[in-house]
Amino acid sequence: MNQREKEEYLREYALLKQKGKPFFPYAVAKDAVMMVVVMVVIIAMSIVLGAELGPKADPTTTTYVPRPEWYFFFLFELLRVIKPPELVPFATIGVPTICMIMLFLLPFIDRGPERRPERRPIATLAGILVIFSMGYLTYLGAAAGSPNLIEMEVAPEYEQGKVVVAQSGCLACHKIGENGGDLGPHLTEIGAVLDKGAIRRTLDNPTAPMPSFASLPEDKKTAMVEFLASLKGEDEGRTQNDSGKEG
Repeated sequence: MNQREKEEYLREYALLKQKGKPFFPYAVAKDAVMMVVVMVVIIAMSIVLGAELGPKADPTTTTYVPRPEWYFFFLFELLRVIKPPELVPFATIGVPTICMIMLFLLPFIDRGPERRPERRPIATLAGILVIFSMGYLTYLGAAAGSPNLIEMEVAPEYEQGKVVVAQSGCLACHKIGENGGDLGPHLTEIGAVLDKGAIRRTLDNPTAPMPSFASLPEDKKTAMVEFLASLKGEDEGRTQNDSGKEG
């Protein structure tokens, strides 16, 4: 904006200001009325529809799957995509911080007088891409299943055991493949370390703080043992998958 355009803008602004009404009480009154309307709508919806608080919290459970609020689904899904542990701090802290800094600096970087979107293709395209990316990640995060999912291909005879292990909360402490926690030993190659008998004894009489699975139905416990015993590393696991498909 050159000096002539600036002077023309100031003259136009002064004329409009003379014709307009003061901010107080006109604009303040409009904002106050709108805030009251929004508050009444929220109160009415809470009374009529209620609020789903979910079941009572159980601090002793090992199968609880935490889920963020809907407005954090995009970051939740981003963490599901970025799996290497060394990149997790960048995904959780770096990406949001960089985006907030860029949003704060945007008025200082783009000081052009144009306001029409078609005359600002770079800014318009960047805004569309950001909105689309956040919307798409939010949708994926809302539609995603449990983060305790075992993303590993197994032979059909071990599929039931994989489901039982995933539903039993084992990944809260143990890591299988790419998913799971680091509180307990990794189970990706547990079949190469322990035989079926040792795995079964560990499930029935584990070392604290691991919970006991002695009360688990026999068919589910057997399926768990068969699946865990089949985890013997990538090469041998791939051989088992191939043999299972051939069979």
